[in-house]
Amino acid sequence: PSLPLRAAGRRCLPRSRGGRGAQRLPLPRRNGLDSPALVAPSPLVPAWTLPLQAAPVTEGARRRRCAGGHVTPRGGAGTGAGAAAGRRGGCSAMSLRERSPGGAVEAGEDAVAALAEPDGPNRCLSLLPWDRFSAWLHCVCVVGFDLELGQAVEVIYPPHSKLSDKEKTNICYLSFPDSNSGCLGDTQFCFRFRRSPGRKVSLCCFLDQLDRDLPVYLKKDPAYYYGYVYFRQVRDKSLKRGYFQKSLVLISKLPYVHLFRTMLKQIAPEYFEKSEAFLEAVCSDVDRWPPPIPGKILHLPIMGIIMKLRIPTYRDKPGTTPIVQNIHQADAQISVALPTVHEVDLFRCFCPVFFHIQMLWELVLLGEPLVVMAPSPSESSETVLALVSCISPLKYCSDFRPYFTIHDSEFKEYTTRTQAPPSVILGVTNPFFAKTLQHWPHIIRIGDIKLPGDVPKQVKVKKLKNLKTLDSKPGVYTSYKPYLNKDEEIVKQLQKGVQQKRPTEAQSVILRRYFLELTESFIIPLERYVASLMPLQKCISPWKSPPQLRQFSQDDFMKTLEKAGPQLTSGLKGDWIGLYRHFLKSPNFDGWFRSRQKEMTQKLEALHLEALCNENLVFWSQKHTEVETVDLVLKLKNKLLQADREQLPVKTDTLKKLQTHINDIILALPDDLQDILLKTGTT
Repeated sequence: PSLPLRAAGRRCLPRSRGGRGAQRLPLPRRNGLDSPALVAPSPLVPAWTLPLQAAPVTEGARRRRCAGGHVTPRGGAGTGAGAAAGRRGGCSAMSLRERSPGGAVEAGEDAVAALAEPDGPNRCLSLLPWDRFSAWLHCVCVVGFDLELGQAVEVIYPPHSKLSDKEKTNICYLSFPDSNSGCLGDTQFCFRFRRSPGRKVSLCCFLDQLDRDLPVYLKKDPAYYYGYVYFRQVRDKSLKRGYFQKSLVLISKLPYVHLFRTMLKQIAPEYFEKSEAFLEAVCSDVDRWPPPIPGKILHLPIMGIIMKLRIPTYRDKPGTTPIVQNIHQADAQISVALPTVHEVDLFRCFCPVFFHIQMLWELVLLGEPLVVMAPSPSESSETVLALVSCISPLKYCSDFRPYFTIHDSEFKEYTTRTQAPPSVILGVTNPFFAKTLQHWPHIIRIGDIKLPGDVPKQVKVKKLKNLKTLDSKPGVYTSYKPYLNKDEEIVKQLQKGVQQKRPTEAQSVILRRYFLELTESFIIPLERYVASLMPLQKCISPWKSPPQLRQFSQDDFMKTLEKAGPQLTSGLKGDWIGLYRHFLKSPNFDGWFRSRQKEMTQKLEALHLEALCNENLVFWSQKHTEVETVDLVLKLKNKLLQADREQLPVKTDTLKKLQTHINDIILALPDDLQDILLKTGTT
C-alpha cells in the first residue's frame, strides 16, 4: 500500500534540529554545491554511488552485437544478456540464477569498454560502423551557396546520417552569416537548433550513462543539436557571384564549444583545399576516438595531431579546471593541449558591457527574455554562451540561440507580439531584428569585440525607446531595476587589470570566480532548505512504499533566510527576498527543483530496495499464501525493472542480491507456478 505523506505521523517528517536519535537521509551530491551545512552525515546509509547503467537495447541490435552470429532467444536474459553470455563464450539462454538485471549494468560497462578498447575482451559487442563517431558527432555538413537554390547542403558525412528536411533547412540558413555582416575571410561561430522528434537512438544510448557524471550545465539536451561553423568567404573571379562562400559544420549533441572550435581550426582550412576525400579521412579519425568519459585525460587524434583534454565531472570543485599538461616524455607528440572543452573567453565577451555584469547575471538567473544584437555571428554566439555560463554551476533551463536568423523555424514563435516574449536568449545580427524585437524588455547591443587595450568607458543603462536600429550605440537597453546593490569592487578590479595590461585569460578567471561565488551564495540557502524535505531514515520500511518528500513551501523557505540566508556567504546588500520571490517563478527554479526532486526520490527508491534486500523474503513467503507470494514476486520484478529503467543509484550487488531472493522464492513454489513466473515479464 502507498504510504501517504503523514501516514507515519508527524515524527516521520524532518525536524529543524533533527531531534534526539533522528537521522536525516543524505542527499545526492550535485554540482559541487554540497557543504557540511547542506548534507547531514549518516553512517547508516550507504554512500551515494552511481553505477554504470545500460539503456534498453532492441532485439535486432542485440543480435547484431553478439559475436559469432549467436542470437539471444526472445525469452532469454533480457537487457544486456547477450553481452554477458558473450563473455562466457556464447549467447546462450541464461539459467535461473543468471537472469539478473545486473546484466544491463554490465552491458553498459562493456559497451563503454568496447568503445575504448576495440580489441579488448568485450569485442563480442561487435560495434557497428560509426558508433565511436556517433559518441561525439551526429554528422559533418558542408553548406555552399547555389545561385539558383541559395544556401544548400552539399555534403553530409557519414552518408547514412539522418537529418529531416526541417533540420537541413535550419542548418543551411544558420551556417551563413547575414549578408550585412560582411564577414570576409574565415569566421567561426556556433548555433543551436531543435531536433526533429521521433528519431531512433543507436548504440550511443549506452553512452547516456556517461551523462550522469557530467556537471548539470554540460548534460546533453535531447531536444537540441549544436552546430559548430567554420565559414570562409573570399574573392574568386572564376565564380559568377565573384566570391567563394562555403561553411564546414559539425553537428553534435555535445556543448563542447572550445573543443569543436579547436578541431575546426585544424581541419577546415585544409578541407577547403582538398575537398571531400579529406573530410572522409577526418571522420575516420573521429571514429577512432575513445568515448567522451568525464574525468579522464583523453587523447583525440585528428589529421596528424593529437588533442589532449579532460571533460569535467560533477565531482570537480566548481571554479577549478584541472590543467592538462604535457608532462611525460611520451606526450612529446601532443600538439594541442586544451585547458577547457566548453568555456568561452568570458571577459572578452563582457568587456563592452562589464559595468552591468551584475544586472546581466540577475536577468539570466531569472530567465528574462534577452536579445544580444551584434555585428557578426561570432560576437553574438560567444556573448550568448557567456551569458548562459554566468550562472554556472546552475543550469540555464530556458532556450538559448547563440545565432538566430529570420529564416529560423522558430522565428514566428519568438517574435510574435500577440503574447509576452518567451524566456529565451537570442543572438542576432540582422538589422531587421532591431524593429521586430523592439517590444522585448531587455536588449544588449555590442560592437566589435576586441581585446581590451584601454579602460572601457562606463555606459549608462539606456531606455528601450532609444534603440531604433542595430547601429545604435553599444549598451544595455532595459527598464529593469536590479534587486541587489551594485558591486563596485569587481568593476574596480577588472579596470585595474586593464590598466596593468593583465592577460584577458586572467581577467576571465576573476570574472568567472565572481559569478561562481555570487551564484553559490544565492543557491546554498535553497539547497539547505530542500535537504530538510527528506524524510528520516527510520521512515523507510521494506513493507511500505517509500516515504514521500515534503512539499516545497515558499513561505517556509523565506522564513529560513532570516538566519541562514545569502548574507552568510555574500557581503552584497539589496533586496535578496525580492530576488528569491522572482526566481521561484522562473524556469530556472523549476528546472533546478525538478532535478533535485528526481534525485531525492530516486535516492529513496534505492534505499527502499536495499531495505528489501536485507529482509528474509523467503521466510516471509513461507508464511503467506501462494497468491500473496506471486504478488510479491511480480512487485519485486517491477522494482528491478524500475531500477534499470530509471537508472537508480543502486549498487550492482544489491540488484543481484534481490534477484537471488526472487529466484529462491520462485524455486519454493510448485512447478506450474515456477514456469509461469519465469516467463512472466514486468511492466
